[in-house]
Amino acid sequence: MRRLHPTYAESAELVSEYAYPGDRVWVRANMVSSVDGSAVVGGRSEGLSGAADKKVFGVLRGLCDVVLVGAGTARAEGYRAPSAKARYAESRASAGQRPAPVLALVSRSLDLDPTSALFSGPQPTIVVTTESASSSAAERLGDVALLVVAGENEVDIGSALDQLAALGLPRVLCEGGPHLLAEVVAAGRLDELCATVSPRLVAGDGPRILTGRETAAPVRLQLAHLLEEDDNLFARYLVTRA
Repeated sequence: MRRLHPTYAESAELVSEYAYPGDRVWVRANMVSSVDGSAVVGGRSEGLSGAADKKVFGVLRGLCDVVLVGAGTARAEGYRAPSAKARYAESRASAGQRPAPVLALVSRSLDLDPTSALFSGPQPTIVVTTESASSSAAERLGDVALLVVAGENEVDIGSALDQLAALGLPRVLCEGGPHLLAEVVAAGRLDELCATVSPRLVAGDGPRILTGRETAAPVRLQLAHLLEEDDNLFARYLVTRA
């Protein structure tokens, strides 16, 4: 994988390129879109991905403490709870991280199957929900998940992120979907966006990588690096704050 910016390099070391800035709370999002802006093909992002994108995806998973994703996206994309990878065992241990990242699902309805692969990881999956969620559904999930209550009727994503940090999970990787990422941005909690541009044209009415709630004003980004492989572009942007 080549680095095109800020300096050119024929081979970029991905773990260094995507290293988190210390152990403070840091919210990184990773999203893929086609050249014409669609975040899905046939309702899923999988059709936009390829070997190069999966390589970056694996590194981002290997570096984070927690993978934050909307329950709908997790179901549509066939998510599983993350497992430990030997490649990252030493670096995670030296950084005081758990062997594998924790999966955190955002679900207001708690419409989740406790027997699914979402709850089959080496450590309990976290489910972020609201005070108004069904008590019977919460009880059904209680044996397989750690419930984090954030907000009364709508998920308060800021509170959720604070609670994840209090659980020892400050390095957040938000994998969407587009509605959840829009909530993170609107709450002013996004620190970094890793945006893959897939060399495909899709057309149709698919969502953008952010869909739903608008921000009060456009969020300004600064390009930290730009990588390229197999005609895919991998941009890492930092959110600039006044």
